[in-house]
Amino acid sequence: MFIAGANSPIKNTDYRVVLPFYAYAALAFLVATVLMMADVGAFTQHHFNAKALAITHTMALGWGTMMILGASHQLFPVLIEGKLHSNTLAYLSFIFGAIGIPMLVYAFYTFNFGLVAQAGAIAVNLAVISYLVNLTISIVQTKKHNVHAVSAFTAVIWLLVTTLVGLLLVYNFQTPIFTQASIHYLSLHAHLGIIGWFLLMIIGVGARLIPMFLISKYENQKTLWWIYWLVNGGLISFIIIFIYGGNFLITLIPVALIGAAVILFGRFIYKAYQKRIRKKVDEQVQTSMLSVALIGVPLVIIIGVILIFSTLGNQQFVTLYGFTIFFGWITAIILGMTFKTLPFIVWNKVYHDIAGLGKTPNPKELFKNNIFIANIISYLLGFVILSFGIINSNIIALNIGAGLLLLNALLYNINVFTILFHQSKIK
Repeated sequence: MFIAGANSPIKNTDYRVVLPFYAYAALAFLVATVLMMADVGAFTQHHFNAKALAITHTMALGWGTMMILGASHQLFPVLIEGKLHSNTLAYLSFIFGAIGIPMLVYAFYTFNFGLVAQAGAIAVNLAVISYLVNLTISIVQTKKHNVHAVSAFTAVIWLLVTTLVGLLLVYNFQTPIFTQASIHYLSLHAHLGIIGWFLLMIIGVGARLIPMFLISKYENQKTLWWIYWLVNGGLISFIIIFIYGGNFLITLIPVALIGAAVILFGRFIYKAYQKRIRKKVDEQVQTSMLSVALIGVPLVIIIGVILIFSTLGNQQFVTLYGFTIFFGWITAIILGMTFKTLPFIVWNKVYHDIAGLGKTPNPKELFKNNIFIANIISYLLGFVILSFGIINSNIIALNIGAGLLLLNALLYNINVFTILFHQSKIK
């Protein structure tokens, strides 16, 4: 999610490795909003329904995971102060993911967990394995360890655990592998990905990127290590409780640990904001900072569900919980960081070798800022209205919110592909 500068001693990852992930993720986001607009009634049903599963996995794998995989191929060399081991493994990661994700989404949409679903799940796991092997060898070669790199690497291990569990659950539909039906393990599978992959990766990377874009002098490695252990401790305690069970108070332990990590992260970002050198904060960084606040929303929801209902059986709040994760902080940070990272990658691609031949545009001029602002306005309105629609099972609000999020995805794609197809404009 960051590109080393032209004079950096770190070798940049080939843009041909990174850009396909951005394009794929943008289109996946559009597909997810189209699926949502086509059947908003899915948000009024039990969360284990075909349309909801298809939308969720399009967002989790096609949107969130593919974007992070692509961006981190560019960022990870910066974190470890070295270079990416293999472009071939990076290409394989994209190819396997690009093939496997639509197969899985189709299987969920048709609620058919036969060969297509199994092949899709295997391909997704091969994508993650290719990525993990690449990162592992890269780290071994450089021997550089810091909290950001460790967080990112640990997050990928949790991602592999998530996809392996998902693979077993797909097979469990046809041939019993576990003692209970796959739906019983849905919460475990989901939180392995949400906490272990998305939360740990976003916190680890966000703690490096947001201060960097703020040009902030603030740094506190001790706090970041505390956050790292709290997130992992929260997830491990959740797994133990899921397997062995626990009373009402015990179930609050993982929530308390994750909550403490989120509060510390929010405080870290606030301190970085206070000690920033760049006083004017652009809309892209503001959106990324908004995502930090949005991390707290699903936490508040889950605490409310546990305290008020003492169960996760209230479907409206369970659906809202998932929605605020995938369309909340995950989407917000991607919307912001895309336009802080992608323009630099494309600028280096187009202008790196000809920068001295004339006046080149600024990286931020590679996309339309007015479209970006409209993008964020439609996103915020759609997020709030659709959340209201979920709580109240209000079809009108669901349609309006889904329509605004579809508009948001369209505007996002316009700007992303404007950048991707940018041609040299030297004055």
